[in-house]
Amino acid sequence: MSQICVKASVKGIVQGVGFRFHTAHEGLQGGLSGYAMNLPDGSVEVLACGSEANVNKLLAWLESGPKTSRVDNIDAEIIEWRHIDGFEIK
Repeated sequence: MSQICVKASVKGIVQGVGFRFHTAHEGLQGGLSGYAMNLPDGSVEVLACGSEANVNKLLAWLESGPKTSRVDNIDAEIIEWRHIDGFEIK
């Protein structure tokens, strides 16, 4: 099974609505590691590392996010593999 890391920038109403918490929960449920971090421009940066299939599942989930959010746009790119323990909320 192929292992990848993807960094995504999620824009919309994604801060102050539990987006990072739910993203970390979804990531951990999928056996992924990484983080979800608020950025000054109002977006959330998500780094997800793990099996390609599970990273793609998280990316699909990010398209809508939790019910409390509104996702307008996602920019994602595959980055160099790195080992991270857990899924952190920053």
